[in-house]
Amino acid sequence: MKKIFILTGEPSGDKLASKVISKLKKDNPNIEYSCVGGTHLNSLGIKSIFDLKEITYIGFTSVLLNIFKIKNKINKTVDEIIKFNPDILLRVDSPDFTLRVAEKVKKLNNKIKTIHYVAPQVWVWREGRVKKFKKFLDHILLLFDFEKKYFDKENIPNTFVGHPLLEQEIKNKIDISNIVSSDKKIVSLFCGSRSSEVNLLLPILIDFINLMNKKFDNLSFVFHATDENKSLINEKINNENLENVSVISDEKIKDQILNKSIFAVSKSGTVSLEICNAKVPSIIIYKMNFLNFVIVKMLVKIKFANIINIINNKEIIPELIQSECNSKEIYNSVVYFLRNPELMKKQINDCEETLSKIRSKTSSSDEASLVLAKFLN
Repeated sequence: MKKIFILTGEPSGDKLASKVISKLKKDNPNIEYSCVGGTHLNSLGIKSIFDLKEITYIGFTSVLLNIFKIKNKINKTVDEIIKFNPDILLRVDSPDFTLRVAEKVKKLNNKIKTIHYVAPQVWVWREGRVKKFKKFLDHILLLFDFEKKYFDKENIPNTFVGHPLLEQEIKNKIDISNIVSSDKKIVSLFCGSRSSEVNLLLPILIDFINLMNKKFDNLSFVFHATDENKSLINEKINNENLENVSVISDEKIKDQILNKSIFAVSKSGTVSLEICNAKVPSIIIYKMNFLNFVIVKMLVKIKFANIINIINNKEIIPELIQSECNSKEIYNSVVYFLRNPELMKKQINDCEETLSKIRSKTSSSDEASLVLAKFLN
């Protein structure tokens, strides 16, 4: 029996991997799996060798403070992969963790094929890393077509598969009336999957909600959580006695909520593509501790955080980063959009035009699973 070990480093990677593996399992049922993953891969019957939260750190200082824990997890993961002896090691995103594991695995067992899904963002920073990748990567699956030139230059085999979160899925409608009253308009809120992100952004968003409630009486605010951080968000929300706020983690319900939202406030990251795909206007927020911010500013060579803005080289979706990421600025931005529906419509149209350029012509999950299947033959 063929074997695949799936290596993720955070919930977004777990979600991406699950879409591809779900497709592969349907077409190739006789494959054995093991993983470092979360709830999405677990829902496919693939158990993780340890809890994903144990390696989910954000920012340079957080990584430095936990460097010995991380090294220990890298070594443990390598040991488990070698013991499992897979035909393919599929690594998804989180390059600082997954690529270190891959490099060690390749040195110990060169027969294991290493495939990386979600190319490291060398177009953002540390482009010189590409030269190193070719020593231990057999193939890279690209989410964006413009990334291809960086890996072609170093003769690293790659395939543009598109972004699976941009696939239009036909989903059964779910009754959400028990979550949001039909006479309320929904504002979706995304404060991240990591507890460190939640701890930074949630207080700001709670203050924002309080400001909005003074101005509007017809809004319902819904936090899109993960199974891992739902209780943390609920705990903080309950302390505030906010009656028009809900916290959800069920993926199907989250999709319904997002599709019915009039606006979204989201931390920077993959989820912003899902928001655009749902044709919901939004703003992007992000904050980190001061030292991390200074380091990022020195290293990063692009001026935007959001992929839509990066592709267009201009601000399509407003970004409130660091000092601008405060409740008053968020409030002012959201109210401005709500008062100017033509601006919301323009943003939706601009985003849709951008997405049309980066969508795979076929199913992204199909394309990725086909590459994996070829390596198994």
